[in-house]
Amino acid sequence: MGRRLVVLFLCFSLLLTSISAADGDTQFAVNGKVIELDESNFESAISSFDYILVDFYAPWCGHCKRLAPELDAAAPILAELREPIVIAKVNADKYRRLGDKYEIDGFPTLKLFTHGVPMDYYGPRNADLLVRFLKKFVAADVAILNSDTAISSFVEAAGTYFPIYIGFGMNESAMSKFAIKYKKKAWFAVAKDFSDSIMESYDFDKVPALVSLHPTYDERNIFYGPFDDQFLEEFIKQNLFPLCLPISADTLKLLRDEERKIVLTIMDDESDEKSRQLTKILKAAASANRDLLFAYVGLQQYQDFVEPFEISKKTKLPKMVVWDGNEEYFTVIGSESIGKEDQGSEITRFLEGYREGRMVSKKISGPSFMQFINSLIGFRLIFIIVFVVVVMMLFQSLGNYGEEDTQRPSRRDIREEHGPDDKED
Repeated sequence: MGRRLVVLFLCFSLLLTSISAADGDTQFAVNGKVIELDESNFESAISSFDYILVDFYAPWCGHCKRLAPELDAAAPILAELREPIVIAKVNADKYRRLGDKYEIDGFPTLKLFTHGVPMDYYGPRNADLLVRFLKKFVAADVAILNSDTAISSFVEAAGTYFPIYIGFGMNESAMSKFAIKYKKKAWFAVAKDFSDSIMESYDFDKVPALVSLHPTYDERNIFYGPFDDQFLEEFIKQNLFPLCLPISADTLKLLRDEERKIVLTIMDDESDEKSRQLTKILKAAASANRDLLFAYVGLQQYQDFVEPFEISKKTKLPKMVVWDGNEEYFTVIGSESIGKEDQGSEITRFLEGYREGRMVSKKISGPSFMQFINSLIGFRLIFIIVFVVVVMMLFQSLGNYGEEDTQRPSRRDIREEHGPDDKED
C-alpha cells in the first residue's frame, strides 16, 4: 500500500508539473477571433490580457447559440481598439469547477475581466451595441474636449447606454475622482473651449456647470454647484438613472448597487396613452424627491416581476408601493391605488403617507420569487453533493486498501508457516 501511494503521488506531481508547464507556455494572440477556453488554460488567458470578456455558455442553450454570432462579429472590432478587448468563451456546463468558481447560475453569463478582476456584464448583446458598451472600459477616465466639434463627437461616440457628464469650465481634477469611481456606469468629460451655441443647445447660462445627459430617455439636468465632493457626488449618483426608470430584465440589473428606496408604480399596460401621461406626472414628483428613485412597470409587460407584489388581473391599477430593491416593500394606508382623476394629488398624498410612516411592511412572495431563489442554489447544491460523494468514496477506498494490507500475511509469515526447508508455491 505504501509503495502504491508513493507511485500515485509521484504520478500526480508529474501531471501537475506538466500542466503548469503547459499553462506557462500557452500563448494567446489578439487576432480578432473568439478564444475557446477550458480548465487547463482559463487562468492563463485572463492573466494574459488586460481586458477579456468571457462568455460562460452551455452547448444546449438556445440563448447561447443566438449570442455566439454576435460575439464573433464584435471580436475583430474590439481587437482593433487602442487597448484591445479580447472575447473568449468556456463551456461552463462541461467545466463545472470554473462555473462554480465564478458563480455561474445561468446561461449565457458574460463576465468582463479587467486586469484579472471579474465583473458581471449587464450590457447589450447585439454586436454593435456591445462594442459601444465595452469601449467605455478602455476609454480615458475624463475626456478633454477643446472645441464644439469635439463635444459633439464625444456625445455621439458615447452612445445611448450610459449617462454622460460634461463639465463646462470645470477643473479636470474635480471630475477625475468620480470619473474613476463611476467609470463602469457613466461617461465623463471636461469641455475647455466651447461657443455660446453649445451653451444654448445644452441649456446652461453660466460656468462652471456640470451637465448630465440621458440620451435614451432624452433627459438633461444642470448642476451649478457647490462643487465640493459631497454635493458633486450626490448630483452624479442621482443622475445615473432617469427621473422615472422603466423596469425590465435589463434595467433591474442596474439597481444592484442602488441605496435609495424605489417608489414603484405598477400599471396595467405601460405603453397605453393613460400610462404615458401618468409617467410624466411621476417624473415631476421624482424631480422634487431626489432622495427616492422612481420607477414604473406594466403588468402586461413584466408579469413575472409584478406578481410577487400581490398583483393580479383583479388588482385595481395603477398602484404604488415603496420597494427596498430586495424582499421588502411598503404600502401606504389609504393610498392602495391611484385613481383616474387628479393623479398628481394622489401621488403627493402617497409620498406624504410614506414619509409620515403611515405604511404597512410586506415581504415579496409568490412562485416567481421562490423559483429565482431555487435557481441560485440549485447549481451549487448539486456540485457540493457530487463533491461530498466523491470524497466519501475516496476515503472508503483508502480504508479498504489499509484493511487489505493489514490482513494479508507477509512473506516472512509464509516462510515461518511452511518451515525453513519448505518451498513456497
